[in-house]
Amino acid sequence: MSQITQLQVEPGLRERKRRATHQRIADEAARLARQKGLDGTTIDEIAAAAQVARATFFRYFDAKETAVAEGFSIPWLTLIVDNLEVQPPELSALDAVRETFTGFAEAFTPEVRKVVLQQVTVLQGSAALTAWTLALYVRFEVAIAEAVRQRFADLTPDDPRPRMVGALTMSAVRISLETWLASGATKDLAALLEEALGSVTLT
Repeated sequence: MSQITQLQVEPGLRERKRRATHQRIADEAARLARQKGLDGTTIDEIAAAAQVARATFFRYFDAKETAVAEGFSIPWLTLIVDNLEVQPPELSALDAVRETFTGFAEAFTPEVRKVVLQQVTVLQGSAALTAWTLALYVRFEVAIAEAVRQRFADLTPDDPRPRMVGALTMSAVRISLETWLASGATKDLAALLEEALGSVTLT
């Protein structure tokens, strides 16, 4: 391999390794928090489970709360955006969002509901994670907005509609989760989401 080729390949490889390590730490942090609770989970345990040194953990995250929140959020964020992007192009932004979440309802098994309940319980049980959750909702809003932008044929610079779709979607998600938790997690969360999203409109 020539020196030029090596220089072209190595940065990509380093970045993939960095992302893989970041994701592995976040995944293990989320897994341990679901099992033991946030207070029962230590940074040393997260680092050991992710097979990295404690110092390496702090190169990626400033606190265990940040790692846990990242571990909870990234799989859902990826799932939402990936499904939005493959919706039929003729669907409006809001219809694409509704179809995306309707598809989730079909896969919302008891095991998935259990994971969601564990995650929400951990998030609401920590003041630090509650604050992080607010920032997380904004992150989801922005990602959804970017995923639906091309569905507005008359989009203008600084058009607020894509971001409004993201904000309204996450408001529907938040309200549905609150209603679900208030019922003792006995109501159908997928049905609650479908109802909430069905009430969303830009007019």
